[in-house]
Amino acid sequence: MSYDIKGWCPGAHRPMMSGDGYVVRVRPRLGEFSLAQALGLCAAAETHGAGLLDITNRANVQIRGVSEAAWPALMAALEVLGLLDADADTETRRNIVVNPTWAAQDDTHRLTLELLDRLAELPVLPPKMGFAIDAGAGPVLGDTSADFRIERGSDRRLILRADGRTLGIPLTPGTEIDMLIRLCHWFVDSGGTQAGRMARHSAALPDWAEGTLAPAPRREQLRPGPHALGAVQGCAFGQIRAADLARALTDSKATALRLTPWRALLLLNATPGPQAGLSWSPDAPELRVDACPGAPFCPQASVETRALALALAPHVTNRLHVSGCAKGCACPGPADLVLTGENGRYSLATHARAGDTPVLKDLSAAQVLAHFGAV
Repeated sequence: MSYDIKGWCPGAHRPMMSGDGYVVRVRPRLGEFSLAQALGLCAAAETHGAGLLDITNRANVQIRGVSEAAWPALMAALEVLGLLDADADTETRRNIVVNPTWAAQDDTHRLTLELLDRLAELPVLPPKMGFAIDAGAGPVLGDTSADFRIERGSDRRLILRADGRTLGIPLTPGTEIDMLIRLCHWFVDSGGTQAGRMARHSAALPDWAEGTLAPAPRREQLRPGPHALGAVQGCAFGQIRAADLARALTDSKATALRLTPWRALLLLNATPGPQAGLSWSPDAPELRVDACPGAPFCPQASVETRALALALAPHVTNRLHVSGCAKGCACPGPADLVLTGENGRYSLATHARAGDTPVLKDLSAAQVLAHFGAV
């Protein structure tokens, strides 16, 4: 299978060309937009893009369909909203995902602000590397990509855990970010740049970084429905029309918007209830399936993905992933069922990642639908 793996993720300063124009990624600090920022972002997406927003699996938002000519005006709008970093380097370094239920002055809030203040102390890391600040009562970001994690340990202390390692380093209060920065420097100094990611780095951790404490038991991810902080709304495939989001924020009387890595939005202080363009039921079939934009929106995809996934959703009970190519962008991990596009046809694998050895191959869309009884 042939596809192009980019060595970087899109940003605002460095957008990525897709089949429908530039993809411009915006990384909100602490994963939160104020109400004014959220409404301004929606307006900018409609004015300068295709009016579509993608919520990524690292709790960022992507504006789709931005033309080369419209990009400077979009950047100016983001600058006015306070959503731009000073430059592409700062934007790349600020690759931080947080527990979305943080509260002011709690450990997640405190440590994220400190890390933001000290980004310049980090070494130059490979561009896809990132951090998880998951310091609530128990980790919720275990399935979210991150190379270095600060999370709650099994004895209630905070730990620093390198991705791919089961145990973490117990942290002394006040030194958490010191230790994180030190571990990043060790990663570079020990040749980790060539590996590209912490989990792929084969060097043994130094004695001072050897983990001794397991994380606390995992907590549940947010699902659509009422929440103590407001209301959680689901996004099929992580995509929503900007106009629908703006209407939902206004109609629900939300005061702010927090993004999650689970294709769900946390509307702070919002009135609970269904909103157009969003999924209110946690059992909605469309929330059981993952699908990338597919053809024609991604130049690497050879098949349509999302219409097929929606047609299949009511007919599957396990996790389904429909991928336009073998990269598997929508679901990097294994799924119960995965359909992968190649040369305009689909292959089906079970308990696998996109591109893994299939049990059925060379299927048309009609044959896929028939296989699942969706015709």
